Amino acid sequence: MLAAPSRTSLLDEALTQVPALSRHLVEAIHDELSSRPQYFAAMADWRRLRPRFAGDFEGALIPLLQAGRRGEDPLAQAPRGAGSLDDGLSLVDERQALQDVALAHVVQTIEQHNLTELHQLTNLFAALRGTAKARQNDNPLRPALFAQAMFQSLYGVELDAQQRYALMHAAATPMARSLHRLYADLCAQLKAADLSQMVASHAAHAQDADAHQRLSKARLAAPASAPATFDGLARRVQERNSRPGALTSLLDGRAGPDMLNRLYDQILADPRLLPPMKALLSRLQVAVVRLSRGDKNLLRHQDHPAWLLLDRVAAYGMGFDRGDDPRLQAFLGFMDEEAQLLIDSPMSSALLFEQVLKRVDRFLADQGQHDGGAHTLEVLEREQHRPQWLALVREQVEEQIDGAPLGPKLHDFLVQSWPEVIVHSMMEGGQDSPQAAAQMDLIDRLLASLQVPTGELARMRLRESLPGLIQDLENGCDSIKLFESQRKEPLQELMRLHARLLAGQPAIAVGPAPSAPAMPAAAPAAAASPHEQVRRLLDERKSELSEHWAHADVDRGQLPTVPVGLYESEFAAKAVKSWFDGLTVGSWFHMFVQSEWLTAQVAWVSESKQFFLFIGQDPDQRQSMTRGALEQLLANGLITALAEHGVVQRALDTLMSELADTPGDAG
Repeated sequence: MLAAPSRTSLLDEALTQVPALSRHLVEAIHDELSSRPQYFAAMADWRRLRPRFAGDFEGALIPLLQAGRRGEDPLAQAPRGAGSLDDGLSLVDERQALQDVALAHVVQTIEQHNLTELHQLTNLFAALRGTAKARQNDNPLRPALFAQAMFQSLYGVELDAQQRYALMHAAATPMARSLHRLYADLCAQLKAADLSQMVASHAAHAQDADAHQRLSKARLAAPASAPATFDGLARRVQERNSRPGALTSLLDGRAGPDMLNRLYDQILADPRLLPPMKALLSRLQVAVVRLSRGDKNLLRHQDHPAWLLLDRVAAYGMGFDRGDDPRLQAFLGFMDEEAQLLIDSPMSSALLFEQVLKRVDRFLADQGQHDGGAHTLEVLEREQHRPQWLALVREQVEEQIDGAPLGPKLHDFLVQSWPEVIVHSMMEGGQDSPQAAAQMDLIDRLLASLQVPTGELARMRLRESLPGLIQDLENGCDSIKLFESQRKEPLQELMRLHARLLAGQPAIAVGPAPSAPAMPAAAPAAAASPHEQVRRLLDERKSELSEHWAHADVDRGQLPTVPVGLYESEFAAKAVKSWFDGLTVGSWFHMFVQSEWLTAQVAWVSESKQFFLFIGQDPDQRQSMTRGALEQLLANGLITALAEHGVVQRALDTLMSELADTPGDAG
């Protein structure tokens, strides 16, 4: 029997196979694009990318594998493509969601092609780690690792988010097939080392980390049976009970089988409720039973405030793994007082439950604001104005630099990138923030630095001012995480302009362009524009860093067109609207965001319902989302409610099923 493989040895083996994997992947992707007509549009992008793809893929994958070899989570510090806000909170917009959709597609395709191998490897790594249950993140060779490396390797040439999405989609199957060889080799080592028994025994405790995703897709693929209703339950009991007046006794909740208590028993039996939540719901049962004696609507309408209150309370508690979580304990303390109020009230009514429900919603909203940070929420609110503010700033900058002696790269930088810097400061500090004003004034400083100095003293002052000017430009670029290549060329151009000024020449050469053969009179349109003349002059000069002109990274300021037709029918539009209307503070969701599955709770919803704040089970795990991003996830089955039906609905369904399966009398 061979020596038992370890985490280190398996990662070492994976590292040795990376070069062969990358070469095989290049050919497989090319064959996939060539053989399928739906991918022909992406072939031109792939031809530009192909010469450097293998090197870029290895450069992205090897550090991730090395992190796994050290025992770290390789994706813990995965790059984030969304615009970041302060306090570590990032805003996921449609562009980031489109990236997540592409990553999820690659991950799912790899899993489908390698189910058995991934099952064995995940259980082995969990056993080596000593965890009681196998979790997807226990596997340092999980599909998400390779999907992330592939996505990073697509930044070798300039592509917009839609083009990158198309290439990821096309490369999913080649990636899955290429990885099968690696996974099969590693599993063969497990078999040779006779570790099958350990893997199998550990698998008995394993949980399917993606069960919620497959469950969600199954529900979308096949229409589910209609959920039970109080009226349907009443009819079922009447069919089962031959005694006269059975329906009346059911709805009154007094004589015959006490369906209210049976329903409540089902609520308390829900396995997703933690013991402290069951204790709280048991206390509320006293108030609900009192209400049923005088309110006949309680067992007629599922939107009764009492049932809505139970659903809201239970939904909040279901997102926690531990009963001693500080946020849950704070909520339980608040609800103890509210439950006592309902119990002690001399008259129980639907209005009283409705008032408690409103106070619960306010408590959850306040808790979300406290956890999210007041300043962060202000930033999210201001994000709604970003497009209008960006358009206004760009228009103002255009007027400000009109006629200035700028090269083409510097001109485009000031019109396209620098307004992003200004608006970013406006998002954080408000429209009139000092930082935004300083960044707007910096344009005047830059323009002033391009005026011909009159004398040696003026040249000396210009020379002394340049380091501070360049540093302020760099700091602004850093604030929006602008790629190095996107700032390098404009700043190089600015340096050349300043060099001319310090040499006693105007920033932009004046006079005719270099002599060239006269154009025929019939072709006046071929005359060079001022920008083309400048570009020609610059091209004649040897670049100080020529390698920076060879490659360009993606422009992150460009948002793609949403590729998924969310509103192809009136019914679909209504369904999406209904889903968002039901997205309330305190609800918990599973979502695939920024390359991983996250269980998070809605902590805040903007007044316009365009921005949403989610907080994970770890309070430091905060995620803000635009409505467009959520629509992308929803359309692709990458977000699902932790409890799609409330605790009351599930109790009704269970009770209805029991009555259908139990012969004889309903009592």
